[in-house]
Amino acid sequence: MLPGDLVRVQQPLDGLVQVVPRHPVAAGVLARGELVDHLREPVPGLRIAGRRPQQRQRRAAEVGVERYVLDDGWFGSRRDDSSGLGDRTLAEEVWGGGRFRALVDHVTGLGMQFGLWFEPEMVSPDSDLARAHPEWLLQAPGRLPVGIRRQQVLDLTHDGAFAHVRDAMVRLVHEYGIAFVKWDHNRDLIDAGSTRTGRAGVHAQTLAAYRLMTELRAACPGLEIEACSSGGARVDLGVLEHADRVWASDCIDAHERQQIQRWTAQLLPPELVGSHVGAERAHTTGRRLDLPFRAATALFGHFGIEWDLGAASPAERRELAGWVALYKRHRALIHAGRVVRRSADDDSLWLHGAVSPARDEALYALTLRERPVTWPSGRVRLPALDPDTSVVLHVVAEV
Repeated sequence: MLPGDLVRVQQPLDGLVQVVPRHPVAAGVLARGELVDHLREPVPGLRIAGRRPQQRQRRAAEVGVERYVLDDGWFGSRRDDSSGLGDRTLAEEVWGGGRFRALVDHVTGLGMQFGLWFEPEMVSPDSDLARAHPEWLLQAPGRLPVGIRRQQVLDLTHDGAFAHVRDAMVRLVHEYGIAFVKWDHNRDLIDAGSTRTGRAGVHAQTLAAYRLMTELRAACPGLEIEACSSGGARVDLGVLEHADRVWASDCIDAHERQQIQRWTAQLLPPELVGSHVGAERAHTTGRRLDLPFRAATALFGHFGIEWDLGAASPAERRELAGWVALYKRHRALIHAGRVVRRSADDDSLWLHGAVSPARDEALYALTLRERPVTWPSGRVRLPALDPDTSVVLHVVAEV
């Protein structure tokens, strides 16, 4: 099968997914732009009680962010990734004394929704939960699976484990008005036996995770869930019946993301795939890319920001605000339009875009990923517009 054949297969799937009741287009809502704030450094670097987090939140609101999401590190002894996972109570030394409530109130007072990171299916061996209920860990008889990221998997098919996680999440969502859950999943299921049945537990675990999402939604109407990650551990077509979007990869290097998003879009339309603008230097690859390229890559997805705006210059923040405004202006087209893709010059030049149902409006991105053997590139035909309609071409951003 040639790349062009794959694109033709993808286009009917895009329309099929868009009629799923949970899909933003079917539900008549627009995906919100967000900032994911990574506050999981050791305690001395957090400065939670100081001005830095509030400064980032203010700057996020100033550039047009609609939702602020607090990442890993807010609970138990979780000052690094060695302990505390599974203990879903606020870290008293960091967030006690009303500091967490003050954070949420500050975010919502700036006009943004508040979201929170969870990893519901995971547990640290060094946690109160694992010490109290070692039988709740997925494991083959007589041995724990190989440790990955210093964590194990909580067997949600145990009624007690399921209720423990569900009740803790519901309590936090209700108490703090949490609007969005980033549902992470950062290790593979290896030697995933069940102490309850003595049998392999992966399929039952997956169904239990779906049921947990369903019960969480029933208890918390309006809550949005992003299914995540580790290269797609909780990203599958089944989860789309329970989640509002997915996170395809922790790699937000925009050059790598061009390929990640292109082929994730083979099955999922862009509005269901989180796509974030990162810092100039990508944390996963070390590659440095300018802001227009990073933002233009993130534009064709569920747009967000994963960048410490407290460290961004005033000029960078003004430029980023322009991209946020561009996304808001065109997101109805991006999220409801027909996805199109083309490639040229030995696959060095990529085109992708969204075309309106009436085929009279479109937004395209033309990306030169590698310099082709021949230069300059030839003409590129913009696909899918009505051939009997005259259109005016505007360059909305030149990268």
